[in-house]
Amino acid sequence: MITIQYPKGIYQGPTKKRSYIRYNDKTYEIPKPFNQCYFGSEPIKEMTIGNRFNDKDHQQFAKLPAFAVAIYDTIIGAEQTEDYKLMQKGLTWFQKNFTDEYYVLLD
Repeated sequence: MITIQYPKGIYQGPTKKRSYIRYNDKTYEIPKPFNQCYFGSEPIKEMTIGNRFNDKDHQQFAKLPAFAVAIYDTIIGAEQTEDYKLMQKGLTWFQKNFTDEYYVLLD
């Protein structure tokens, strides 16, 4: 039986046109321009993020790997700068890859 060894952190596909990262035995494609995000020294380290509209009566949190937090931050920044094309690209990526977390943080 052959065991595939995946690189740690973000890595390029064979054509170097796409970027990928392994997390919890799943491969995630990181589309452009999100592959330019800074994922930190531990891109699969889990972090807890609170819904930005939390208040004393309603609290929601989600656990995400650092690479997804970087994309989340980019989505929020794109919204603030009214770059709706980038924001939608990030929202679509989140809906596909972190569906439950999308509904907690971005819906």
